[in-house]
Formats: sequence, structure tokens, C-alpha cells
Amino acid sequence: MIEEISVRVADMMDENIELLMSYLYRLDVEESKINHALKMSNVILAPTALATLIWERQKQRLATKKKYKQGPIEGWEY
Repeated sequence: MIEEISVRVADMMDENIELLMSYLYRLDVEESKINHALKMSNVILAPTALATLIWERQKQRLATKKKYKQGPIEGWEY
């Protein structure tokens, strides 16, 4: 999965890095981790490093949703 994400990240780095940074912000990936991934990686490894951050953040989000799962609200009709 990380390889698939890294392909898209690499495309976005080439085409519209501002949009990529906006997506990372919306996913709530820590800025310090993004900066570290970009500083420690060369151009080839940066997409994989960012993809790993995205993947890890998504796993955290799912775990949090599962932990704090809320049942249906009584009296709420669609």
C-alpha cells in the first residue's frame, strides 16, 4: 500500500506540492514529521517517507475511531 501511495505522492511533488502539503495538513500529519522526512530523504526516497507518514496517520485515525465508536443517536431520523 505504501508503494501505491508513494507513486501518487511523487506525482504530486512534481505537479503541485502545495496541494500535497494541504492534504497532509488536512490529514493532520505532524509538520515536524513532514520536515524530518523531507530533510532526511533524497528526492527518490521522499515520496516513500511521506507515504509512510500518511499510512501511519490513517492507521491511527482508524484506531481512534474504533476506540471511541459511538452508537446511533436515539431519536435521530434521517
